[in-house]
Amino acid sequence: MLRIGNLPLPIGGDLDLLRRRAARALGVRPAALGELEIVRQSIDARKKTDVHYVYTVEVTLPDEAAALRTAPGKHITLVERTPYAFPKVKRRSPLPPVVVGMGPAGLFAALFLARNGLPCVILERGQDIDRRTLDVGDFWTTGVLDEASNVQFGEGGAGAFSDGKLTTGTHDARISAVLDALVEAGAPADVKYSHKPHIGTDVLREVVKTIRKELISLGCDVRFGHKLTGLTVSAGALAGAEVEGPEGRCLLAADALILAPGHSARDTFAMLQEAGAPMERKQFAVGVRIEHRQRDISLQQYGPAWEQLPPSDYKLACHLPDGRSAFTFCVCPGGQVVAAASQQGGVVTNGMSHRARDGANINGGLLVGVGPEDFPGGGVLAGVRFQERWERAAFQLGGGGFRAPAQRVEDFLQRRPSEGPGAVLPTYRPGVAWTGLESCLPDYVTGALAQALPLLDRKLRGFAHPDAVLTGVETRSSSPVRILRDEGCQSALRGLYPCGEGAGYAGGIVSAAVDGIRVAEAVASN
Repeated sequence: MLRIGNLPLPIGGDLDLLRRRAARALGVRPAALGELEIVRQSIDARKKTDVHYVYTVEVTLPDEAAALRTAPGKHITLVERTPYAFPKVKRRSPLPPVVVGMGPAGLFAALFLARNGLPCVILERGQDIDRRTLDVGDFWTTGVLDEASNVQFGEGGAGAFSDGKLTTGTHDARISAVLDALVEAGAPADVKYSHKPHIGTDVLREVVKTIRKELISLGCDVRFGHKLTGLTVSAGALAGAEVEGPEGRCLLAADALILAPGHSARDTFAMLQEAGAPMERKQFAVGVRIEHRQRDISLQQYGPAWEQLPPSDYKLACHLPDGRSAFTFCVCPGGQVVAAASQQGGVVTNGMSHRARDGANINGGLLVGVGPEDFPGGGVLAGVRFQERWERAAFQLGGGGFRAPAQRVEDFLQRRPSEGPGAVLPTYRPGVAWTGLESCLPDYVTGALAQALPLLDRKLRGFAHPDAVLTGVETRSSSPVRILRDEGCQSALRGLYPCGEGAGYAGGIVSAAVDGIRVAEAVASN
């Protein structure tokens, strides 16, 4: 198979034109090409007067080595694909593996175990995605939170109420297996080649249901509303899981438990500490959601062609004189800022968008890194207490009912409370309280954000627009702890396999799913 890179295609160009350009690069007629597959698609907007797509494709020819030698084009290589293969299963225990959590890490761990003859018992403290969607909708409408079924907890994990981004900074052979499984379950095919792939929250929810149906068809026992409350240990090894469900408490015999709790399972972290599972504090980031009009950002990024292209996003960062950094995170074009609390009395924000990304606004996390040296007190859960402190402060500043404090950028930079919106209307529900944000974040965070906004505006004009809206607070950028494991993915408490973003080993849907497969391999090998 021949891979051809750097093929430009004008806006509106179709697959037939792409095929002709691939043939030209090889010096053959288009009819001579066999199968053509898009490997990568991106947008080149460096010149606003000549914005176009750039493709990498793979094609087949009868004599590919000869075609490579005579090809007049550049960026052509001969490639051979090596599909991912799950290792040979060695596990002989009569007990089924137990998977805790149905976010991407837990789902993919269970899926690849089940596909290879090891159906699991799957415990999810929250509800199935349909029930969960109703519960979240009620919360956003009424401000009444269900602590067991919300944006953080339930089938699909926190990613089910996000943009459904599939970007990852990792390079792993398992990534293609994750994307293949998502497409098989109903994700759009372009997630396999887009430079910035996303599913969208609406499509992702359907994908999650399809994966669950496959799990059940493969013999998995899926239990919603079942929360892990304790572990039983014998001679330093896992012997069972204590579970609380709709019918009360039970003890589930288990010698292999994949723990994929998500980054908000604070009670689970406390239980693990009591059980003696080694953990450590880790750095994460806190800040606000910043919201702009989508058309303004797209125009700035793409120029006059913006209406012919998908909504633009951005990725910005700057280093500050005091050594801290500020950066954007989880940007949601055409999306909305969402209430993502999982505990009473604390406001948490996040971002979400649908597949179409057709909302009026774009939002992104605007965050500042924090680490153990910033957390008051000691102990492995100091980062959890740090998060809770500022979530409670935001709740009080918002006036209750999970209304979020919000401030225009101009007012934030002038250190004066806002009295209402300007050109940018906030999308957060149940609603915002116009105020100042100084009292719901550490002063070194608000100071860093104030320094960063003008610097980031130099990179993307309009980022510090006076009417851009800052909504607080975002505290759940990643897990505040890491549940330690060895090279075989096991805790020192043998039989416990920490997994995914909540355990401190991933940072998004794809990387969490990859970690789920990695841990599934470890379980299958023992």
